[in-house]
Amino acid sequence: MQYYKIITLCLSVLCFLTCQAQTNDSNKDREQEKIAPIVTAYPPVETREPNTNYQPAFEGQTRISGVKTTTPYEAKIIAEGLSSPWAVTALPDGRLLITQKAGTLRIATTTGSVGAHITGFPAVDDRSQGGLLDVAPAPDFETSRMLYFTLAESTPQGSLTAVGKGRLSDDETVMEDFRIIFRAIPYYDNSMHFGSRLVFDNKGNLFVSTGERSDLATRPNAQKLNTAHGKVIHITANGKPVLGNPFMNTEGALPEIYSYGHRNPQGLAIHPVTGDLWLSEMGPRGGDEINLIKPGKNYGWATITYGIEYSGKAVGEGITQKEGMEQPVYYWDPVLSPSGMAFYSSNDIPEWENNLFIGGLSSKHIARLVIKDNKVVGEERLLESEGQRFRDVCDGKDGALYAVTDEGRLYRIAKAN
Repeated sequence: MQYYKIITLCLSVLCFLTCQAQTNDSNKDREQEKIAPIVTAYPPVETREPNTNYQPAFEGQTRISGVKTTTPYEAKIIAEGLSSPWAVTALPDGRLLITQKAGTLRIATTTGSVGAHITGFPAVDDRSQGGLLDVAPAPDFETSRMLYFTLAESTPQGSLTAVGKGRLSDDETVMEDFRIIFRAIPYYDNSMHFGSRLVFDNKGNLFVSTGERSDLATRPNAQKLNTAHGKVIHITANGKPVLGNPFMNTEGALPEIYSYGHRNPQGLAIHPVTGDLWLSEMGPRGGDEINLIKPGKNYGWATITYGIEYSGKAVGEGITQKEGMEQPVYYWDPVLSPSGMAFYSSNDIPEWENNLFIGGLSSKHIARLVIKDNKVVGEERLLESEGQRFRDVCDGKDGALYAVTDEGRLYRIAKAN
C-alpha cells in the first residue's frame, strides 16, 4: 500500500511540474508577442504582370506577402509650392532641411512653415536628374552648424556627383565657406544617374552613393575600381578615405570605394538597431533593388540584374546570378522607382518600429517594408491615392515620418490623435 502511495505522489508532482512548464511557456509566448507582434499576412501588393520571366534566387526575394497597418494614422499635406524638392532631413531641433534641385535650401517647421531660400552653393547641373541633391547635418551641428550635401557639379568638362560642405549662417540665410570635399570621377557630359544620398556612420564618417551615369559608355564603370561611378563611397568629414576601407591596398583602385556594381542608388539608410547600411537602387525595366551593403562586395550591375533594357532586350547576357556578386535582399518587377528612404525609429506606431519606408517615383506611393533577420517579410503601400512622385522620406524627431514629392508637397505622416 505504501508503494502505491509513493507512485501516486510522484505522478502528482510530475503532473504539477508539467502544467507549470506549460504555463511558463505560454507566458513566454505572450511576452515574445509583445516584443514581436504577430503580423497578419495578405496577398502580395503587386498584382501586375512582371516584365521578365526571371525566377528569384530565394523565397521572399520579390512579391512578399502584404501587410496592413492597424494603428490609426493620418497623412497631412503641411506645405505646398516647394520647387522640385529632392531631400528632406531632420535637424537636431526637429525642424526639416529641404533641398531644391535648382540649388537652394529651405528650412521648414513640423507644422509646415517654410523659410526663405538659402543660397551659397556652387553652380549645379539641374537638368533632368541632376541638381542640389541630398543633405545631412554634421553630428556636431548644434555647435558647428556644418551641413553636408551631394550635388551634380556643373563644369566645362561635364558634370559629376560631388560632396560638399558649408556652415549654415547664424541668421539661416546663406551657406558660408562652401567647398567641395569629394568628386565622383570621371566627369561626363550628361544629366543622368548621379545617385545620390549621404549618411553619417556612428564614427562621424560619411557613406555616399553614386550612380553610373546611365549611358552605355559609362555603364561598365560600375564594375571598375578606378572610377567612382556606381559605387558606395566611405569618406571622412574632410573627404579623405576612411582607414580600413576594403580597397585601400588594391593597386589602381580608388581608396574611397566601399562597395561597387550599383546602377542608380537614390536611397541610403542605417538601421537604427543593427547599424547595418541599406541601399535602394533603380533598375531598368524591372529589377529595382534593396541591398544590404557590406564592405568590398560587388552588387552586380550591369552583369546581373532582374530587369531588362527599356527596349525590351536583355541586359548583357540576361543573367540574374553570378559567383562573386551579391543578390539583392529584395527586388521589384514592375518597378517601384525607389528614391530616398528611412527607417522608422519611433514606437508611436508600434508595428512600424524599425520598418523601412521608401519613396516611390513612377509608382507614386511610399513602400513600407517589414524586415526580420535581414529579410523582407511584408510589404505595404502607403498614400497611393495621393498620386504623387515621392522623392524622399525622413524619420522625424517627433515620431512622425516626413516626405517630399516632385510636385512640391511636404507631408507629415503620424499616429492619429
